[in-house]
Amino acid sequence: MNRFFEWTHRYVSPVFLALLVASFILWYIAKLNYTYTTEQVVRLDVDGQRFEVTCVVEGVGTNLFAYRVYMNKVLRIPLTELKFKRSREEGHEGKVVIDPQSLQNAITVQFSDIKIVSIGAVPEIDYPEAS
Repeated sequence: MNRFFEWTHRYVSPVFLALLVASFILWYIAKLNYTYTTEQVVRLDVDGQRFEVTCVVEGVGTNLFAYRVYMNKVLRIPLTELKFKRSREEGHEGKVVIDPQSLQNAITVQFSDIKIVSIGAVPEIDYPEAS
């Protein structure tokens, strides 16, 4: 390893390497100011039923990067805020089918600076029993 550092010090200036790293960082920051569209997994808690939904989101790169790195929380959405219907399929009694559009609207309210373009498949959840 020492030979590598001696070789680089002999042929490459440390100032050049420092400026190269600085220019890469500045380029990366500049690229994060563009608008991007990507997939984001959102973890939800609907009246105690936890599940994940894949969303296509659009926003400025810095906001998308921040949500991807720092967003580890679960969004709590009450079932009363969503449109839903009970499943009528055989073997799925007691399950609830959530309307994807109402779920998308509820998620959009939670994300103020990111646009939710679409959401993926929404799993059926158990109907909450009255306590």
